[in-house]
Amino acid sequence: MKKSILVVTGSPRVGGNSDLLADAFIKGAAKAGHEVVKCEAGRKNIMGCKACDTCYSKGKPCSFDDDFNSIAPLMEKADVIVFITPLYWFTFPTQLKALIDKTYSFIIGKKEQNIKESMLLVCGEEKDEAVFDGIITTYERIANYQKWTDRGQLIVPGVLNKGDVLSTNYLVLAEKMGHNI
Repeated sequence: MKKSILVVTGSPRVGGNSDLLADAFIKGAAKAGHEVVKCEAGRKNIMGCKACDTCYSKGKPCSFDDDFNSIAPLMEKADVIVFITPLYWFTFPTQLKALIDKTYSFIIGKKEQNIKESMLLVCGEEKDEAVFDGIITTYERIANYQKWTDRGQLIVPGVLNKGDVLSTNYLVLAEKMGHNI
């Protein structure tokens, strides 16, 4: 069955390790016939949620103008959301976390989402996979709260410099995850 997949990236660095993981995942998903949209949240202007509770009251998801308002419609249509990101201080980068926080608008605005499944692909400098526990737990709690089925996680340790992931097998694994979703 063809799915609509929204790949949300967290890195502001063009061509970095998580970007390469995203491209590999997208390649696999596209080969499998899925419709894939890439949203580069790390390069967007997304402010944090101000908890004003006026979501959708002014004809747009957030009453404040930022790039979330153009991303929310993509989230409303997607069947699957995939977070592909570097690890920043044991969790999501600021821009991606702001996007996640602003999904609160769907609750306040009583907007249904089609998203039923999710995945997490995360890379980072540290070789000790325990440093990924914070982002994994946060992702799992979000997925559980949203009633998304977790379709998989890929933890990529030991990659810091741009292109480090190229000398690993993680791009192959990311492509397989995309193909098998």
